[in-house]
Amino acid sequence: MPTASGRAKRQRGEIEELPSGSLRVKVYAGIDPITKKRHYLTETIPAGPTARKEAEKARTRFLAQVDDRRNPRTRATVDQLLDRWLEVLDVEASTRQGYVKKLNKHVRPLLGKLPVGRLDAETLESFYAVLRKCRDHCGGARRAIEHRKAGPHDCTDKCRPHACRPLAPASIRQIHWILSGALNRAVRWRWIAVNPADQAEKPGMPQPNPHPPTAPEAARLVTQAWKDPDWGAFVWVAMTTGARRSELCALRWSAVDLNTAVLTLRSALYVDDAGKLREKDTKTHQQRRVALDAETVEVLRDQLARCEERASTMGLSLPGDSYVFSPDPDGSLPLVPDTATQRFSRMAARLGIITNLHALRHYSATELIAAGVDVRTVAGRLGHGGGGATTLRVYAAWLSESDQRAAATLAARMPARPAEPR
Repeated sequence: MPTASGRAKRQRGEIEELPSGSLRVKVYAGIDPITKKRHYLTETIPAGPTARKEAEKARTRFLAQVDDRRNPRTRATVDQLLDRWLEVLDVEASTRQGYVKKLNKHVRPLLGKLPVGRLDAETLESFYAVLRKCRDHCGGARRAIEHRKAGPHDCTDKCRPHACRPLAPASIRQIHWILSGALNRAVRWRWIAVNPADQAEKPGMPQPNPHPPTAPEAARLVTQAWKDPDWGAFVWVAMTTGARRSELCALRWSAVDLNTAVLTLRSALYVDDAGKLREKDTKTHQQRRVALDAETVEVLRDQLARCEERASTMGLSLPGDSYVFSPDPDGSLPLVPDTATQRFSRMAARLGIITNLHALRHYSATELIAAGVDVRTVAGRLGHGGGGATTLRVYAAWLSESDQRAAATLAARMPARPAEPR
């Protein structure tokens, strides 16, 4: 349409018809400050009677995105901040996955459309209150029945009435620190003047309350596991070393020295965004050596013999870097951590024991503490950082119990008091 000066106003963005009949929307988004290349937002709209209308919608959406990027202080939303923050965030892939899951599940649905400049301490505290009430953010208005799938279907026992379940305090605290990190970056970029997460009341630190299986329950679990020797070896080693499931699943024979009775935990497994198993450093990014008792050494010797026999039966040789716990004859593929967790949970349920695979770490720690092993040694075996601070915080109750046992033991060794004269 002509302007007052008589010249037609140039339209921003373009819609190009492709030979297939589809429409390609293209909007200039400026110069990339890092690569110095021209940057475009593009989308292809399939051919159809509404293609032109959908293309115009896409062009309008792209133009809004470009304008928001040019005026971040006043118009950028929380979603846009999180997108930009994740682009520059330098963390391990598994850590990033955890961040993205929490952001997509809890933050984006409730705060995503809110302009960053309008996010304040009151809003954050209200957000945390919603999470404490219901992890599904129902607000008391959820449907009476949670169906197992969308669309028409025959309901089963999996279609159950909705019951509000609060999000775990530890998860709420993690969400707070994720948001705080993104908002700190927004302050540095001058999108906002202050970080509202610093002003909000922080979610409380959850009180550690580990529930390890009792000694009789542990005995029943390992006895049941031995019905499958490979599975029995996995559960046994998990109990005696206190290693994380991801570390045990990543354990290779090259890291096991049966002559010196030491295994080295230097890597862990995780599932990437494509659903493939990957190896990474341990949680503390440090390898650690764990001493083995004589019985555990024999368990691993038997496991090695079984692995070699299976490989030989298939006409294969067992490589030195094969996995200790593997479903493959040549040990080329590891046991999947989630598979181990699910199998252990099913086994415990059959025995009527309320526990999980991670609780075996707690079992190992509490048994060592009860036996009088010092905290630094226990922390070293478990891979806790902070020189034992984490171990002290998590197992304070068992340390107190151990101290009481020590006092009783000392008192029992004291000589009898002389009788008071009458």
